[in-house]
Amino acid sequence: FLSCRLYCEEAKDPKRRSCQTVLAEALDIVVRSFAPILPHLAEEVFQYIPYKKDSEGVFRTGWINASSAWKKPGIEEAIEGACAMRDSFLGSISGKNALEYEVIIVIEPGLLFELMEALQAEETSSVSQLNEIMMASQTTLLSELPKETPSDANIIKGTFLINLEGGDICEQSSYKVIARPIAKAKCPRCRRYTAESSSTPCPRCLQVLAAGKGST
Repeated sequence: FLSCRLYCEEAKDPKRRSCQTVLAEALDIVVRSFAPILPHLAEEVFQYIPYKKDSEGVFRTGWINASSAWKKPGIEEAIEGACAMRDSFLGSISGKNALEYEVIIVIEPGLLFELMEALQAEETSSVSQLNEIMMASQTTLLSELPKETPSDANIIKGTFLINLEGGDICEQSSYKVIARPIAKAKCPRCRRYTAESSSTPCPRCLQVLAAGKGST
């Protein structure tokens, strides 16, 4: 889902910029970590880093000291929970193209539902962090099964153990995942099935393209 953020969002969109920030931070830490073992390679990589650096060489940067701003309680559990649901979804479509599906996630009200809401505030979205992790074209987050769910629908059930604050908060939550072929057309720009026709970009891409024209 990094490629979609980097190549499909507007250049200054916070989602795209935040992705670049994470990649830059990861590169900085990795390069400085292997510098004592591979000094020449580390120095060469460091010199080609395209953004402004605080020092002239990798060995003048000091020891690694990751910012405490990266430590956010609940984020790790939210991502791990979403990945567990993604595995259930991908397993249910047995190697088919995940973008050809929409996903419905059903979680009873509780801590796991709140963690997923942090990744997707809207009930249904094709651009949320949760949908990016699911790798589908659209994700719907619900607290109960839709009334129109067919009796023969393939409902994948699973559980996820939430462990927060060093074990002080512990909750076993259950979830259901339903994969349905999506009815929309493939967007010619982002390749997701979120367009009204195969010759017209989806609403998100139309908005990005319009913003790009306005800034030129």
